[in-house]
Amino acid sequence: MTSDKSLDNLMLVIWTIALLATGGSLFYSEVMGFTPCELCWVQRIFMYPLIMIYGVALWKKNIQIALPGLFLSGIGFLISSYHYLLQKLPLLQEVGDTCGIIPCHTQYVNYLGFITIPFQAGISFLSIFVLHLLILKLVKR
Repeated sequence: MTSDKSLDNLMLVIWTIALLATGGSLFYSEVMGFTPCELCWVQRIFMYPLIMIYGVALWKKNIQIALPGLFLSGIGFLISSYHYLLQKLPLLQEVGDTCGIIPCHTQYVNYLGFITIPFQAGISFLSIFVLHLLILKLVKR
C-alpha cells in the first residue's frame, strides 16, 4: 500500500492515458466510421482493461493491484509496433493485406506523415509501461 501523493499522481496519469486511448479508438470507429482491422481489435483487447485495472489500483491506493497492467501494456506495445511496421514498411505490406476484411496496412490517418492509429496506440502503451516501471522503482525506495 502506498499513500505517497506522487505515486497516486502517476497512477492517475496512467489511468488518464488509458482512458484517452480508449476514447480515441471509440472516436475513430464510432464517430469517424473507421472499421478496425484485426490487429486494431487485438490492441483494444489489451488497452480497454487498463482503465479498470489502474482505476481500481488508484481507488485502493495499491499499485500491486495493477501489476497485470504492466504486462498488458508491454504486450500491447509489441502488437502496436508490429502493426505500425505493417503499415510503414513496404516489405511487410503484403503480409498486412491478408489480415482480414480490413487490411492491417490500411492507414485511416497519417498525421505529419508518420502518426497513424497504431502509432498512437503504441505511444499510449509505451507511456503506460514506462510510468508503471517508474512507479515500481519509486515503491522500492
